[in-house]
Amino acid sequence: MDNDKKLELIKRNTEEIVTEQELKELLKKKKNPVVYCGYEPSGPMHLGHFVTITKLIDLQKAGFKVKILLADIHAFLNRKGDEDLIKKEVENWKKTIKAIGLDAEVVLGSSYQFNSDYQRDVMKLAQASTINRGLRSMQEIARDVENATISQLLYPLMQVADIKHLKVDVAEGGMEQRKVHMIGKDMAKIIDYNFIAIHTPLITSFKGPGEKMSKSIQGSGISVTDSYNEIKNTIKGAYCPEKIVKDNPLLQISRLIIFPRIDSIIIKRSEKFGGDLEISNYPELEKLYSAGKIHPLDLKSAVTEYLEEIISPIRKNWK
Repeated sequence: MDNDKKLELIKRNTEEIVTEQELKELLKKKKNPVVYCGYEPSGPMHLGHFVTITKLIDLQKAGFKVKILLADIHAFLNRKGDEDLIKKEVENWKKTIKAIGLDAEVVLGSSYQFNSDYQRDVMKLAQASTINRGLRSMQEIARDVENATISQLLYPLMQVADIKHLKVDVAEGGMEQRKVHMIGKDMAKIIDYNFIAIHTPLITSFKGPGEKMSKSIQGSGISVTDSYNEIKNTIKGAYCPEKIVKDNPLLQISRLIIFPRIDSIIIKRSEKFGGDLEISNYPELEKLYSAGKIHPLDLKSAVTEYLEEIISPIRKNWK
């Protein structure tokens, strides 16, 4: 794969790359650059996480070495559970990553985050950062940000230090990570380390606009180890307004998870509504849906079946 094709694959379904020029230079300079994405092991991997996992798979195809950080200390600082719960979820996440088949180096945050060099970098960043900026960076990440604790202000600074101490070229994450990554870009000279940030879109909660997908709210999301009936029942009640494309989680899942894995999909319809539709790309699906040629119930049915096709091998391997 030449660099132009690598760049095209990396850019697919991304919200932004900071910066694309730096990425082009990296691809010229390094045959196997390193990318990482971090996850709080506080609950099961859901489809929102699966968007970033999908992008890691793209990056791996483009020649990148992949590191996954299971951020156990971050989860603890962010009040996502006690140490016993987080330890249990670490093991579940390791099983899930293995079940997906992603060839990644899995690193536990607690394996290096207490080292003196790491802590010294966190302190340097703390000295150069304002409390207000720390709070702003956590608005979409922190639990109960209105009553943020000092521990949650350490979180973004540690995330910046992670990038250096994991020795990565690229940090990948959803758009909720953007403000944290910008702290790292702006303060690269403080810890003498620069990197490229790649951000993917967020999937809207099945409850509707205003929140991102989450499994902590019942009916808001789908885990990659959920049963077929759980997938079907959750999607049945999901927000999916007729003809509306913006903030439609069923269309987002089609674009970000289904089409990267499946060449074409069949929308099954009765003959009186024109019969089945075969759709070979996402823009075609969006155009037909916005024109009212695909009913929300038919879209929900198709997404259910294709998600089951994608998730069932993961569920089988996980057991």
